[in-house]
Amino acid sequence: MLGLDLMRAGERAGHEMIGLPRSELDICDEAGTLELLGRLEPDAVLNCAAWTDVDGAEADPDGARAVNRDGAGNVARAAVAAGARMVHISTDYVFDGVAPRAGSAARAYLERDPTGPATVYGASKLEGESRVMGASPRHTVVRTAWLFGVGGRNFAETMLGLAVDRDEVRVVADQCGCPTWTGHLAPALLGLIERELTGLVHLAGTGAVSWNGFAREIFRQAELDCEVLEATTAEMARPAPRPDWSALESEREDVLPLPPWQDGLAGYLAARAGMMRA
Repeated sequence: MLGLDLMRAGERAGHEMIGLPRSELDICDEAGTLELLGRLEPDAVLNCAAWTDVDGAEADPDGARAVNRDGAGNVARAAVAAGARMVHISTDYVFDGVAPRAGSAARAYLERDPTGPATVYGASKLEGESRVMGASPRHTVVRTAWLFGVGGRNFAETMLGLAVDRDEVRVVADQCGCPTWTGHLAPALLGLIERELTGLVHLAGTGAVSWNGFAREIFRQAELDCEVLEATTAEMARPAPRPDWSALESEREDVLPLPPWQDGLAGYLAARAGMMRA
């Protein structure tokens, strides 16, 4: 999803974009990554490759680390050798899922907040962040969350599919985060490169909502008559624990916030409808 939107956004902005699927670049292959990036000589590298199967990572931690830790490091070092900057995509799962407090109210995680992943996936992504930042001070690590967009499996697509055959769905109401449309995230990532912003950045849809609330808004905007029932995390248990709190926000004055997640959902639904008509 993000890779496709990056290609589109980059081409609209006048950049020469080169998309490398896994068949052309396996980031776990250190020598191959070094050779290919050296041959292409890019000005910048955006690494969207990751092991994203959160439950699968618990069963295969070595596989997850090979991609999210070692693979990220391979790309970061190869970018340095090619003279390129790198933007690497990370996740809210690097945190422990317990909401930080601002007085009595919960607040979003900021870049300065301590990490504490509770899953193999989160730990492997945190280790990848370290490899990337350790390779060059010119690199950027972007933490984001709850991605949805056209061209890939995601929560919004799942809900829309379920509504075709069901009158009601049960969705957890005790996990909160920031839904992020890849159509908003992609140009923001390109903006980081264009403005040469480095270091750690949080970029996610503005505002926090539960999965349950997200589902309700999906059906409201899509004008679908499907009732959303509340469920708890305990009732919908998965092999890897899900964080109760995943809201992200940047405290950096040089980082432009993304639009509200509701606007992202509207953009996604419009883009999806356009693809279905094409």
